[in-house]
Amino acid sequence: MKKQGGNKIRLGIFVSLGILFLTAAIYYVGKKQQLFNNTFQISGIFKDISGLQVGNNVRFSGINVGVIGNIEIIADTAVRVDLIIDESVRKFIKKDSKAIIGTDGLMGNKIITIIPIANSKKIIQNGDYIATTVPVNIDDILLNLKTASTNAVGITEDLGVVIHKIRGGKGTIGKLFMDTAFAKNIDKSVVNIKQGTVGFKKNMDAASHNFLLRGFFKRKAKAREKAKNEATEKANEKDQKK
Repeated sequence: MKKQGGNKIRLGIFVSLGILFLTAAIYYVGKKQQLFNNTFQISGIFKDISGLQVGNNVRFSGINVGVIGNIEIIADTAVRVDLIIDESVRKFIKKDSKAIIGTDGLMGNKIITIIPIANSKKIIQNGDYIATTVPVNIDDILLNLKTASTNAVGITEDLGVVIHKIRGGKGTIGKLFMDTAFAKNIDKSVVNIKQGTVGFKKNMDAASHNFLLRGFFKRKAKAREKAKNEATEKANEKDQKK
């Protein structure tokens, strides 16, 4: 009899704990799914929901305020997503707020984030539609990174070929860097150009002092001075008008 009584007590404790855990689980899931809160519903139209599922979170200013209640395809390029949101935060969500699909962490579940609008005053109502924004597609980013990586490899290979040719003295650039005689010829040409410029300046200075050409250079100098004075007068007139 004592043994049977002990078994009944253990059975009763086990059943009680099971009911307690079941109640706690129902309460936790119900709270997470907004089953016990006063809620309202709004909807958004997306072209691509990027793997969003019913039950995923809705966030506002980084806080979980609701869940995805329903997802329905209404056209070949339109998907309606119903958001069930806690009534207590409705006063903060404005009619011109926007909803965007994001990710919970780097590789987490998809969520919807409602972007608040600071200067708006009209509060969103139950059953309203909220504007949506096209989410960033991770696949497109990875594809662009792959394309950029492929292009970088091609550029690096081409650059390697060019450097190899330069080292081998091929082409004009290669001769410029590797051919000593070619480089000396360029140096001599530069020196000759500088000497020719200096000689030309000396000739012009000598010509300006020649009595036959002195009048010509004086007229040129006067013309430049006159043009300078006219430009100064025009600038002064503009400043006075301002």
